[in-house]
Amino acid sequence: MSNRPFVLSTDSGSDLNQAYCQENGVICQELSYTLAGETYTNFDPRMTNKQFYDLVRQGEMPVTQQVNPQQFVEAWEPILQQGNDILHIGFSSGLSGTYNSSCIAAEELREKYPEATITTIDSLAASLGQGMLVNFAVNMKKDGASMEEIAAWLEENKLHMVHNFTVDDLNHLQRGGRVSKATAIVGTALGIKPALHVDDDGHLINIGKVRGRKPSLKWLVDRMGELTQGWENAEIFISHGDCLEDAQYVADEVRNRYGITKATIDYVGPVIGAHAGPGVVALFFLGEKR
Repeated sequence: MSNRPFVLSTDSGSDLNQAYCQENGVICQELSYTLAGETYTNFDPRMTNKQFYDLVRQGEMPVTQQVNPQQFVEAWEPILQQGNDILHIGFSSGLSGTYNSSCIAAEELREKYPEATITTIDSLAASLGQGMLVNFAVNMKKDGASMEEIAAWLEENKLHMVHNFTVDDLNHLQRGGRVSKATAIVGTALGIKPALHVDDDGHLINIGKVRGRKPSLKWLVDRMGELTQGWENAEIFISHGDCLEDAQYVADEVRNRYGITKATIDYVGPVIGAHAGPGVVALFFLGEKR
């Protein structure tokens, strides 16, 4: 077991905001996206989350790019040079090649810094589901847990990190190949809202449909009740595609039904928002199974 200090690392697939990462000493590699001919990252000061979603509502089509291995090398090498180890918690390999890039970078840096430990964890998670796993790691580190203990906990519990999503507009999922064009047309006409989750392979999967926006938000809370039996959740995480009132509604329902008063609510960042679109709402918690 290493006695060296260690640094926590993630990427912007986690939808953790820049202030959180800075306050908690988490280094975050940013995926990028191209919109209206310009390339941006999630933390880019030229484009707020609100501006991003407004442009998408106006019909702009973002294209996303993963982090490449060289970006990880450049971010991690100074940390290793300072005598630190690295524990990286990456965006689901089922949704992006970014995790694979981190593994390539880690292999390259292990040869150059054989005394260092670089551990990469495929969270098989996305958005604030990945962010919630990072938050557990942050809190464990503050409580004095070792890098090995945190890594072991994450591997043991990552498939208990439940992700449930609903979206307001099927057309974004159709463009990303998540639903067929016919489903998108018929579903939109009938007010059908898909019920989605991230499965054990880290893929975004359609698991049902609900008619109407408010019932789809209630479905998120109903499903939490089904999956949390025997699991303690002192806090929930909720991410949203520029629909704060809907996210707050879900938080209020969780509080009223299950007595969980602590909720972290933040945006689905542009990289994931490019695929889910405005109006996505996601609820994250620990449960028996995904």
